[in-house]
Amino acid sequence: MAGKARGRPPECFADLSQVFPLGEDGLRHTPAECLSCAEKTECLRAALTSRKGVAVHEERLNRACEAGQVGFLERWARRKSLEKQRDPNQGICFWRRWFKRGS
Repeated sequence: MAGKARGRPPECFADLSQVFPLGEDGLRHTPAECLSCAEKTECLRAALTSRKGVAVHEERLNRACEAGQVGFLERWARRKSLEKQRDPNQGICFWRRWFKRGS
């Protein structure tokens, strides 16, 4: 994670399982090697904005719901937007998908 050539990101760049793994306590932690890397901010940002990063946001939402910080409607709306981030074609109606496939 540290010790990379300038201009080229390391192989672990934006790999959620390496740069923000799930700990034994059920929370995600950044490893010490990542904290000394010059690319840590961009790397974590890229990992969290990827499709796999949606799972991290869902985990946070579930913890907030269990703690009573988020109500039913807000949780439903957030989950709906997270699903759209995971699968961008979900919101497209049947006919648009069908016409895309045919062209």
